[in-house]
Amino acid sequence: MKNDQQSFGQGHAQQPEFNHGGHELFDLHEILAGTINILDQYMIFRQFIQDPALSDILDRQYQFILSQYNVTVDCFSTGQKPSEDTATYMMKEQTQVTYGIKPSQPKKPNQSLQDVKDAGITGHMLGLVKSHAGLLSMTALEVTNPVVRRVLAAQIPNFIEMAYEIFLYQNKHGYYQVPQLTTQDMQAMTSTFAPMQGQVQMPPSKANQQKPLH
Repeated sequence: MKNDQQSFGQGHAQQPEFNHGGHELFDLHEILAGTINILDQYMIFRQFIQDPALSDILDRQYQFILSQYNVTVDCFSTGQKPSEDTATYMMKEQTQVTYGIKPSQPKKPNQSLQDVKDAGITGHMLGLVKSHAGLLSMTALEVTNPVVRRVLAAQIPNFIEMAYEIFLYQNKHGYYQVPQLTTQDMQAMTSTFAPMQGQVQMPPSKANQQKPLH
């Protein structure tokens, strides 16, 4: 019985598609199901969008997320390098932020689908992308398969970029306002920390100490 179990274990490890830890399997199911959720939600959002520029952002992000979903499924199901490489998301928005708060109408829940506007849609999009970026980060730290780990890790900066693109669109249209502290307070906060000067004197490690002979 012992020999049979050992033979099964060795044969099991030799198959690339089974090169995953147990915890990793559950995490990847959550990642892929979450990605499908984003894609489905984007599809639902599209019919309500009024601004062509926002529609363009949604379409470009949808296609990119779909491509990375396929890459993840490929390497997860085979345990090997995917047939397509991970890609880099490129946004069109200019990275210029408008600071300050302007008076605006208080927000409240929609009373009907007629109340759905671009501002609300961008909020949903941003929430989905930010949540998935965090989930990717946590999952990449737990994955044992080296290929799957790299594929997930490569997606993290892309989802950060997509979230920033949505934020820039919101900020440009006044949906996401950015308050600032006074110049004096900002100067005080940015001057709180200083770089380390000189050489650090680390204490000796027990690993480098010679063990006594018995």
